[in-house]
Amino acid sequence: MQTQPHFDLILRNGTVFDGTGAPGRRADLGIVGDQIAVIDDLTNASAAYALDATDRYIAPGFIDIHTHSDETVFIYPKMDSKIHQGVTTEVTGNCGGSAAPLYSAAREDALHDIAQYKDLTLDWQTMGEYLDRVERTRLSTNYVTFVGQGTLRACVMGHAMRAPTPDELKQMQNLLARSLEEGAWGVSTGLIYPPSAYADLDELVALSRVAAERGGLYTSHIRNEGDRLLEAVDEAITIGERAQIRVELAHHKAAGKRNWGKVNASLEKIARARARGIQVAADQYPYVASSTGLSTVIPDWAHEGGWEKLVARLRDPDTRTRIADEVRVARPSWENPAMDSGWHNILIVGCKSDRALQGKTVWQIAEMQGKDPIETSCDLLIANEGAVQVVIFSMSEDDVKTVMRVPWVSVGSDSGARAPTGALANVQCHPRTYGAFPRVLGKYVRDEKVLTWELAIAKMTTNPARMLGLDRRGELRAGYFADLVVFDPATIADTATFTEPHQFPTGIDYVLVNGTLTIDHGKHTEARAGRVLRKK
Repeated sequence: MQTQPHFDLILRNGTVFDGTGAPGRRADLGIVGDQIAVIDDLTNASAAYALDATDRYIAPGFIDIHTHSDETVFIYPKMDSKIHQGVTTEVTGNCGGSAAPLYSAAREDALHDIAQYKDLTLDWQTMGEYLDRVERTRLSTNYVTFVGQGTLRACVMGHAMRAPTPDELKQMQNLLARSLEEGAWGVSTGLIYPPSAYADLDELVALSRVAAERGGLYTSHIRNEGDRLLEAVDEAITIGERAQIRVELAHHKAAGKRNWGKVNASLEKIARARARGIQVAADQYPYVASSTGLSTVIPDWAHEGGWEKLVARLRDPDTRTRIADEVRVARPSWENPAMDSGWHNILIVGCKSDRALQGKTVWQIAEMQGKDPIETSCDLLIANEGAVQVVIFSMSEDDVKTVMRVPWVSVGSDSGARAPTGALANVQCHPRTYGAFPRVLGKYVRDEKVLTWELAIAKMTTNPARMLGLDRRGELRAGYFADLVVFDPATIADTATFTEPHQFPTGIDYVLVNGTLTIDHGKHTEARAGRVLRKK
């Protein structure tokens, strides 16, 4: 009788979901080195180490297609809040902002952003140098990044609110091309955030064509998720069609109560585009609240020139009056979270000037101070040099479920890696930082039956892997890299809340990254076996 091979590790007696959308099946899984060797009955096989997966589900490691860990990877290389969710690949450089390339105003912006991290220095300029730095840091997850179009703009033309000259556009294209050659996976936009918001359709198409030529992806925080959601979706689809590029619509939603239900029409638009052969998909996080900067309540024109100019305008009485007047008037052309959602639905979660204000709404703070909410917001932005983080309750639960049911919508946390200790432990965050993936599986699959297990797992694994074009990841198959998660379907759940967000989920027993056991019985092993995945 032929002896079955010896493995480095065997997962025994689990229910294997391969990530393709196929139902789970009882099987063992054998790993040699960093790859899956066999998925079969391995009862008679030997291994250096075995894990019992009885009554557990085995899935590919989750790919978080929309994150903001660009700088926090250096503060939290163990990727605590992500790896504990089962995330094995982190995708950054989203919403028009990336950690490279860094020249001119882009470098100044980055220095402003990292001021809260005492020990972090910017010792890179190019994308290649940045990825080398991430590689030396050694992460617990794999790492992918896009190039931010807003970052490119800041490198070449600062925060100018105008179209680029032909020479400036060429410089941006060249910077993008170089960054893609050095390992980035595409280009991102954040079309509510200056300077990304200052770009018109032609500029976005011109840059997207550069990414398309190199097999990259265009991922977008679209220009409006409120009153002009449908027009913003049209713009993204047009970019895909004109540039012949794959398109990912980030954190798809309809913001503001008067827009609830509009996702039915937006999803139909995307479905029709897909039927025409345009490669377009979307992702979402499973919550009714978003998170962004309080500065988004300020009109785009007031941001021209960067955060220092913004603060100066907020200090000037006449300009401040103009800003306040514009904020109080809802206009379809500008996504205005203050009017769309209301000040009572804007929760302060990051405020370095006064931590006691964290956990209170702008409305509550304004009442405490005896001020108008817009005046309170302006003062908070001045005191914090433009950097105040908020959570905005703007979506409906019905819409969340409507978007979730669509098979081509992936799951993305829209958050950076954090931990309950360290530099950012005293700063609140959105609970999605710790709970996005377990929340889908516990709340929406097991408890509410919105999705099947196999579809939910596909939305976390094969969907993003195929959209990105990752090599041998996102699926459990012989010869694929051994990124996987083992969880208890009866107990998996998110525990992070809006008031207590720094809480790890329950029910995740094991996580392997490139064959290395990184979560063992729910505890981090200190392993940092992640790899920087560079686009080839």
